[in-house]
Amino acid sequence: MSYKIPKTQIAAVVPAIGAELEVLKDYPVKQADELAPGECLVKIIATGVCHTDLHVKKGDWPIASKHPLVGGHEGVGTIVAIGRNTPVAENSVKVGDRVGIKWLAYSCLQCEFCRKGLEQACQSAKLSGFTVDGTFSEYVVSYVNHVTPIPEQLDSKAAASILCAGVTSYRALKYSDTHIGDWIVIPGAGGGLGHLAVQYASAMGLRVVAIDTGEEKRKLVLSLGAEKWIDFKTTKDLVQDIKDATDGLGPHASIVTAANSEAYSQAVDYLRPTGTMMLVGLPAAADLNANVFFSVLKCLNFKGSYVGNRQDAVEALAIAAAGKVKVIFETKDLSDLAEVYHGLEQGKVAGRIVLDVEK
Repeated sequence: MSYKIPKTQIAAVVPAIGAELEVLKDYPVKQADELAPGECLVKIIATGVCHTDLHVKKGDWPIASKHPLVGGHEGVGTIVAIGRNTPVAENSVKVGDRVGIKWLAYSCLQCEFCRKGLEQACQSAKLSGFTVDGTFSEYVVSYVNHVTPIPEQLDSKAAASILCAGVTSYRALKYSDTHIGDWIVIPGAGGGLGHLAVQYASAMGLRVVAIDTGEEKRKLVLSLGAEKWIDFKTTKDLVQDIKDATDGLGPHASIVTAANSEAYSQAVDYLRPTGTMMLVGLPAAADLNANVFFSVLKCLNFKGSYVGNRQDAVEALAIAAAGKVKVIFETKDLSDLAEVYHGLEQGKVAGRIVLDVEK
């Protein structure tokens, strides 16, 4: 099977840190004979938009990205070429396969972190839409060992957001030390990542307390399986309300996906003794303020959880393919990306935005 590959493509490019987004119609496409061993060229069908993409566009993180840059890291597409002399493994992908491209585009698979299944901690990692061009384009170069096969029964647009938001929330829950019937709090529950965390938690048998604001988000999270809802703008005492909703002791864990420091510091106060806080959101500039005395007295656990490894992605997609998790998304065009960023900045996006690139 062979595909005709154009020389240029449409791509949404950030030319420099903080610069306005530019949609270019003549961005170069790497040709099949230019691919290095292990690389593959993927024709994008659809790509999700993540809050991380907004941070990258604004350049407000304390780590630097490449520029000019094509953002995006939740892409689903078809492999149209693979680099010459790429080793073929029994489970290797091939031309024509539908695959997903994630935030972690590449890791060495040989270092201590990779061998332990912590590929995202690899010091040689390449990150889609950050250190290498991402999925806000018609074609993207990725790596055969890290693209993820998409289950046949899962729609491409629905699969897109699972590749980052889904994997990230699933892994955080997986390592939260919770068990069936335990209480879990999800701040930012109505957002793009949070609404998936609610569903994965429910599928795992956890009892969800959703925290967010607004009637639209309240209806959304309750329909997705949350047992309790607390509006952080109308509550007079958030910490006490959370404790009251969870047997008076507080939740067993909190998956903090919100992008503000207050959500992290509050978790220290409302977690029950032996509780676990999973740090997931990535505020541009925030400190974790925890009272040491009470953190020790309550035997609290703090765990940073950063995206997921290749197996986490397979598992997260399988759960979605089984119908246990449904991505709530709105479809837009690649040319609408600047407008989408504006909506994210205003906090007006419920669920996810997926760009129909193939269209």
